[in-house]
Amino acid sequence: MVAPVSISVAALVRDGLVLLVHRHPSRRWYPDCWDLVGGHVESGELPHDAVKRECLEELGVRVHEPVPISMAVSDPTLDVHAFVVTRWEGVPVNAAPEEHDDLRWFRPGDLADLKLAHPGSLPSLLYAVQSAAG
Repeated sequence: MVAPVSISVAALVRDGLVLLVHRHPSRRWYPDCWDLVGGHVESGELPHDAVKRECLEELGVRVHEPVPISMAVSDPTLDVHAFVVTRWEGVPVNAAPEEHDDLRWFRPGDLADLKLAHPGSLPSLLYAVQSAAG
């Protein structure tokens, strides 16, 4: 059995909204759907360091204090480390257009209508937005 791929993802939350990226239709895995920003944890890298690196590479922002959250993902080939982020430097932009063709802020009520990469993660995502709102 092949070991699952370790990935780190971030839910950036601001003013009750969560930032999602739209995966480019030409992506090999999970094409043409909305997802959290993130990617592979590199060898020797800690998940919280990976999420900071991925946010810088993909959004051009420096995140502070990513808080781990539980996130259900039904894909057994993935070991997902999810974080909620409420503090960062910079303005999120699509700094990885080869990976994403859009990024947008969503209200929690809009998420159920989206084609998500991991629909089973919706309750975790809603909880993250609510908990970040305080």
